Amino acid sequence: MSYQETSFVTIGQRLLANPLRVRFHYGHPDVFDRVFHLTRGGISKASKTINLSEDVFAGFNTTLRRGHVTYHEYMQVGKGRDVGLNQISKFEAKVANGNSEQTISRDMYRLGHRFDFFRMLSCYFTTVGFYFNSLISVITIYVFLYGQLYMVLSGLQRALLVEAKLQNIKSLETALASQSFIQLGLLTGLPMIIELGLERGYLNALKDFVLMQLQLAAVFFTFSYGTKSHYYGRTILHGGAKYRPTGRKVVVFHASFTENYRLYSRSHFIKGFELLLLLIVYDLFRRSYESNLAYVLTTYAIWFMSFTWLFAPFLFNPSGFDWGKIVDDWKDWNKWINQQGGIGIQQDKSWQSWWNDEQAHLRHAGLFSRLIEILLSLRFFLYQYGLVYHLDISNQSKNIVVYVLSWVVIAFIFLLMKMLNIGRRFLSANHHLTFRLFKACLFLGVVATIITLSIICHLSVKDLIICCLAFLPTGWGLILVGQVVRPKIEGTGLWHFTRVFARAYDYGMGVVLFAPLASLAWLPIISAFQTRFLFNEAFSRRLQIQPILAGKKKH
Repeated sequence: MSYQETSFVTIGQRLLANPLRVRFHYGHPDVFDRVFHLTRGGISKASKTINLSEDVFAGFNTTLRRGHVTYHEYMQVGKGRDVGLNQISKFEAKVANGNSEQTISRDMYRLGHRFDFFRMLSCYFTTVGFYFNSLISVITIYVFLYGQLYMVLSGLQRALLVEAKLQNIKSLETALASQSFIQLGLLTGLPMIIELGLERGYLNALKDFVLMQLQLAAVFFTFSYGTKSHYYGRTILHGGAKYRPTGRKVVVFHASFTENYRLYSRSHFIKGFELLLLLIVYDLFRRSYESNLAYVLTTYAIWFMSFTWLFAPFLFNPSGFDWGKIVDDWKDWNKWINQQGGIGIQQDKSWQSWWNDEQAHLRHAGLFSRLIEILLSLRFFLYQYGLVYHLDISNQSKNIVVYVLSWVVIAFIFLLMKMLNIGRRFLSANHHLTFRLFKACLFLGVVATIITLSIICHLSVKDLIICCLAFLPTGWGLILVGQVVRPKIEGTGLWHFTRVFARAYDYGMGVVLFAPLASLAWLPIISAFQTRFLFNEAFSRRLQIQPILAGKKKH
């Protein structure tokens, strides 16, 4: 991050000022011509939402009034920057929010109309275009995976590959397996290599670049790419940009699992799980006819991205694999997820308060953005539609009744959860034994139903696995739809059930994320290795890191 900042304030600013002539105002080091600005719109801006990145709007004002923002280098000084992943993510979320507001501002519209063709493109790619392109890249990955899934589930890919083998056409499989080897994480690091080469020589720059890759720079940049695309896209669709204070304090301390989950659940973890599920389903259904090499070449970058989005916050978290911290995190997580929310209860104390706060962008959303949100949620139901016809129990039937029956099964699962919830509310406090008997009866009933279906309708274990893979995303899609139509169902029992269901999903995702961390924490060498690669500079200076990490002892 510090290398990226260095390249941005040096080689980046030089290029923007000359020859592109599209440099604007980028923060505190820039100096205003006060008299010029007081007579041309003033320095302060009117709206804390549209003008969230108010610095850059001063540059827009200057350029629109035929001014020119120059860049003069006379001294390079260090500045207190965000040094922890959580602080960096908050900062990048704020900048992405600001860029989405710039995209729909009249200032950007006027600049686009008044610039010549080359300055217009320069302005686009150095401001909102970078964020728009990152959003398009992520959307393209989704389109690619859902398209591949359609081809596999419909049998189209099999037919194409079989026909290609019969005709001895090699180019088709090559085309299906083609993908750029140069990843976004490496491309993002290119400007900093040039700047380091200019200042310290290209051999030193190459050494630093290799060291950065060993310190998982590609993981960091891929993760931050997800942050930019999520907050840019959400703000474009619903608005709700806000200032996010980062603190900029010394962050050599352990961030709890709960804090990481709150920060990254909706921006990274959900997307990571969805991509992982799509990759697994695609792998299961293509195995009989497609070579493993073609699959690996096609999907290795998406596997890397999904694992990065799921586990990067824990990888860059000091003492992330310390067993004592893991135990404390688990207790804290259970307390947070079960705590009831309400007026005055902060989101770091209760899951319910956090969940309500996460939907703040939907409260004032218009009809059009709500419809788009519902349309995006329909992908989960289409995914379920594709999978249920591959069940052995369906006997290869293509009748719509199969899909309708899958919804009957989902309704039955909802009913079971509702019964469990009612039982917990009325029986768990004073009638423990009755509640346990009730749960045992429900469990035995479900097992008896599965056994009966396996005998009569030939339900297989493969069917049960496919059902799990099909119905889990459907449940999440229903939760998303419920959140969008919240004003209509808030006063009903349906909303309470949506909340219960959402809590169950969050708890499940938390457990799936926590399990590998706890497993790795059993091995002491993992914690030592992580501390070493996070604080390599400190170790080379023989600084004592462990006492700092330990912090104040709890009395």
